[in-house]
Amino acid sequence: MSANFGFLLFNDVEELDVVGPWEVIAVWSKQFGGPENVFTVSETKGVIRCVRGLKIVSDVDFSNCPPLDYLIVPGGMGERSESSNPVLVNFIKETAKHCKAVLSVCTGAMLLQAAGLLDGKNATTHWKSLNRLRQHEKTTIVEKRWVKDGTIWTAGGVSSGIDLALAFIADTAGEKVAGDIQFYMEYYPPQTRYGDLDQSQDAPKYLKE
Repeated sequence: MSANFGFLLFNDVEELDVVGPWEVIAVWSKQFGGPENVFTVSETKGVIRCVRGLKIVSDVDFSNCPPLDYLIVPGGMGERSESSNPVLVNFIKETAKHCKAVLSVCTGAMLLQAAGLLDGKNATTHWKSLNRLRQHEKTTIVEKRWVKDGTIWTAGGVSSGIDLALAFIADTAGEKVAGDIQFYMEYYPPQTRYGDLDQSQDAPKYLKE
């Protein structure tokens, strides 16, 4: 599949927001006929310090990023400052014009919102930031693990990026391909919950069902 799949990076990005879906998309790319090129992109090429301390070296910067067919925008504490970074927000906005799909994980949805991509869209984000997203009246909040609205995909917090990537592949390449990747990764989390979610009024609705 001749396509470019970019993962946006910035300092204080949440590690699993990137690495979770990266694993899924990279397995698709290398073993199941997915996008030919999967790479990371940041405003300035070089070492990116993630919020938990992991360091990732980005492949390209905004100035030499090839045209993207797909873009994933993660979240993390760094999103708070990057939402006001006109260079990064404009990169998302301009890149999205030519993408077949744009996906966000966790509070990456706030970056999509800053770029105007969630206007008139259904979307979700990390449960702690749902009220932040609700402040933008042009966006309809859907409290699900992941949400697809046209070419825009959003997912809840941190680990949900794995489910988002698999759902995206199922939609794009078919359920058999997504199933093969899921089986290869042995990703079948047990339906076990620790603690009492009912104690948290902030938990998204899908966790209370």
